[in-house]
Amino acid sequence: MIGTLLVANRGEIARRVFRTCRELGISSVAVCSDPDVDAPHAREADACVVLPGAAPADTYLRADALVAAALAAGADAVHPGYGFLSENAAFARAVLEAGLTWVGPDPDVIEAMGSKVAAKKLVAAAGVPVLPDLDPGSATEFPLLVKASAGGGGRGMRIVRSPDDLAEQVAAARREAESAFGDGTVFCEPLLEHARHVEVQLLADRHGAVWALGERECSIQRRHQKIVEETPSPAVTPEVRERLFTAAVAAARAIGYVGAGTVEFLLADDGRFHFLEVNTRLQVEHPITEEVFGIDLVAWQIAIAEGDRLPAGPPAPNGHAIEVRLYAEDPEHDWRPASGTLRRFRVPAGVRVDSGVEDGSEVGVHYDPMLAKVIAWSPTRSGAIRKLAAALERAEIHGLVTNRELLVRTLRHPEFARGATHTDFLDRNRLTEPVAADVRPAALAAALALAERRRRTTPPGWRNLPSQPQRAVFAHRGGVVEVEYRHGRSGVTTNLDVNVVRTGVDSVVLESGGVRTVFPVVVCGRHVDVGAVGFTIVPRFPEPETTLAPGATAAPMPGTVVRVSVAVGDPVEAGAELLVLEAMKMEHRVLATTGGVVAEVLVETGRQVDAGDVLAVVEERA
Repeated sequence: MIGTLLVANRGEIARRVFRTCRELGISSVAVCSDPDVDAPHAREADACVVLPGAAPADTYLRADALVAAALAAGADAVHPGYGFLSENAAFARAVLEAGLTWVGPDPDVIEAMGSKVAAKKLVAAAGVPVLPDLDPGSATEFPLLVKASAGGGGRGMRIVRSPDDLAEQVAAARREAESAFGDGTVFCEPLLEHARHVEVQLLADRHGAVWALGERECSIQRRHQKIVEETPSPAVTPEVRERLFTAAVAAARAIGYVGAGTVEFLLADDGRFHFLEVNTRLQVEHPITEEVFGIDLVAWQIAIAEGDRLPAGPPAPNGHAIEVRLYAEDPEHDWRPASGTLRRFRVPAGVRVDSGVEDGSEVGVHYDPMLAKVIAWSPTRSGAIRKLAAALERAEIHGLVTNRELLVRTLRHPEFARGATHTDFLDRNRLTEPVAADVRPAALAAALALAERRRRTTPPGWRNLPSQPQRAVFAHRGGVVEVEYRHGRSGVTTNLDVNVVRTGVDSVVLESGGVRTVFPVVVCGRHVDVGAVGFTIVPRFPEPETTLAPGATAAPMPGTVVRVSVAVGDPVEAGAELLVLEAMKMEHRVLATTGGVVAEVLVETGRQVDAGDVLAVVEERA
């Protein structure tokens, strides 16, 4: 019987496992890197072991340090979560060799499925349809997909449409896979562009029972990263579902699978499907299965690790569940991962929230930028869509830019409503393109709330003259927003076509066209959030700013230089790659802003840089 469980992970999944531990009466042990010392998961566990360092390679990818932490804390079992070493056979063996219980499948199974090329051969022998393998060094069929053999989550994955790009994209995928999973092995297969990504949740015990717990539709992805998942799939008929379940169970039995796992497929519109991979761990999207089947998959993982039997059959599904992944990303800058302080995080009641953050959490550059998963269940698909979109829209998320707007637009898109959710959904419907919106009413609300704060703190006898118009200036997404207002005897007038109904320090009510709208306002220092819109106050007498010299290229975010693509003296065109930064486990190309000749390269491979650091200078040709 497991008494104390160490979770070899961080953030949301660590907190998720701890929740089940509390319900089962199991003591929990967290591990944390130096940046995570004050993170929620580190504080919620019964005990915590600090892993010195910040980079994943020095902390959460250190099998020896994790095993040592478990032993030092008196744990008798280890749960790997997802990502990091969750699908690393050597880590699973090290846990077992230390006399601890491994909450997961056997190391030999992890190893067999860890090589996706070998996994395809094994399941093909069991009659599961597979896509052909293509040699990364000599592929001739395009478009193709380069994939990391040891992991998933969109990392180490590249679409290649031309043989001219193959070598570069394979090298980039290898670097990213090595950083994320500790294994740079990649392979290629044909790219099926108009298909669905469907997976089957499995649960298997050591006594021969295998459950297929429904299918999940995971087709809506950005850069191969799932952002919306649902169960059941709106495209899967009872006949296709039976064939999917049969194939998934056959794959599990062929490899002797034990525990919770997932078999992923690509599904064509005609009902044909091909095997993608077996995930030998709990999936990020497991909550939607729990909501529909009314079970705790983590509790079953622990029970199976203790040797328990599954009942004769799985519970019957009920209703529909949808999950979205809320990321700290900047849509105005090519969805660049965002870092900083999350000043407020509140999601309305009525939906499930699995998060790794809370008010005041610091989101750094070393790890995945996912803030939370928000899950809605309803008896019907349309009910789940409506509930989830409303919860996201009303959530208070202040301090960081996120993908919230993209998620809401996706959920409310008519194509999503009718279930037309293929893997090209976002591109086909142009949903990732920034949306122009008039933020002046929100800026006016910010200005009026700030004025109300000043009014309440100004000593008696000191007031602005009522006749004088007031001007407020805010920075917003690289631009400037200006508004004017005037406090008069008959109320507040503005330079916008709105009526001011009511002002307060934390909310302002404006009326336009006979419709009154409440604008919630949160102020933190120079930052003001009005609903989902964020502003920075521009002072009346700003300090002189440091400006970049012409042709200078600065780091868009903190990160590590993983490749320098140019040398001093090289001619470059505008848009040419100067170097590549790694941040939050993903690579980001830094491009020349102007054409000319490289005059300076101020960094080298392996250098840590901060946002704003000058990386290179390109002089325009005379």
